[in-house]
Amino acid sequence: MQPSAKVNQRIARISAHLCPFNLQTDETSILRRENCRTKGGSSGFKVAILGAAGGIGQPLAMLMKMNPLVSVLHLYDVVNSPGVTADISHMDTSAVVRGFLGQQQLGSALTGMDLVIIPAGVPRKPGMTRDDLFNINAGIVKTLCEGIAKCCPHAIVNLISNPVNSTVPIAAEVFKKAGTYDPKRLLGVTMLDVVRANTVVAEVLGIDPREVDVPVIGGHAGITILPLLSQVKPPSSFTPQEINYLTDRIQNGGTEVVEAKAGAGSATLSMAYSAAKFADACLRGLKGDAGIVECAFVASEVIELPFFASKVRLGRTGVEEIYPLGPLNEYERMGLEKAKKELAASIAKGISFIRK
Repeated sequence: MQPSAKVNQRIARISAHLCPFNLQTDETSILRRENCRTKGGSSGFKVAILGAAGGIGQPLAMLMKMNPLVSVLHLYDVVNSPGVTADISHMDTSAVVRGFLGQQQLGSALTGMDLVIIPAGVPRKPGMTRDDLFNINAGIVKTLCEGIAKCCPHAIVNLISNPVNSTVPIAAEVFKKAGTYDPKRLLGVTMLDVVRANTVVAEVLGIDPREVDVPVIGGHAGITILPLLSQVKPPSSFTPQEINYLTDRIQNGGTEVVEAKAGAGSATLSMAYSAAKFADACLRGLKGDAGIVECAFVASEVIELPFFASKVRLGRTGVEEIYPLGPLNEYERMGLEKAKKELAASIAKGISFIRK
């Protein structure tokens, strides 16, 4: 290769991640797209974030760029993704970053991905319930999942878009219609509930939150969020007053943030942290690491409902084992019965959105 050609190729590699589909070159040019792939610094997995320019998407993109298991990071949104891509791409970590803008580039953003993370949608505002978000976010999730079914049907899907209790059933119905549904590969991200539970329990116990593990079952909204304080690690006992306080804080953590931000948004930073933590667990499972156990909202037979959040073991195929709930005390059994009613309605609403 001539020196000038080498220079052109190196320049192309540097710039290709910023506008990979807008290079105006002819078929014989050294800058053809197949020659413009930025060199990855390490082997790893290909990850796409759909909704990467949003309040959750931007910090999540930064955290995934920092993950050594990620070799290629695709950032998709309907607005502002080129700017976020340019910004994130300057971080000196090994993952290659590429940006994709608008629905016409959704297929390119998804092709070849191992893990797709979906924080896309509108945030909750003061006075809004997660159910208020349904009509907008349901349509967004439907469109994105249709793209996944077409372009990367075997990818693990981490669904964050609220209301998760309804959007996961929506995604499942979309994949069923397309003939690509694999319940092991569709996971609703409820990690934020676990993160909050670990934090507030650690406050009461006076220990490091990283030493605490609180199973959180049910769903991802209000009373459907049920922390199993009887199963906390390290083993701990709580007074009835402490149980009421802790359960309320965990169930209403999202509302606490929405009200504190006073119209400026919802839980974006803690959600991004939680999503990145859960995505890392999925990637370690894909890599073949053993003993990766987290809580997630998945297709389940743990109880009579078709979807439920509980502890699952992650592996190369996604969800490889769903654990039973274990012994519940009377307070938790009562909480579970309350959660079931609301959860059943939310699941049915998601399913009917696609089947209607």
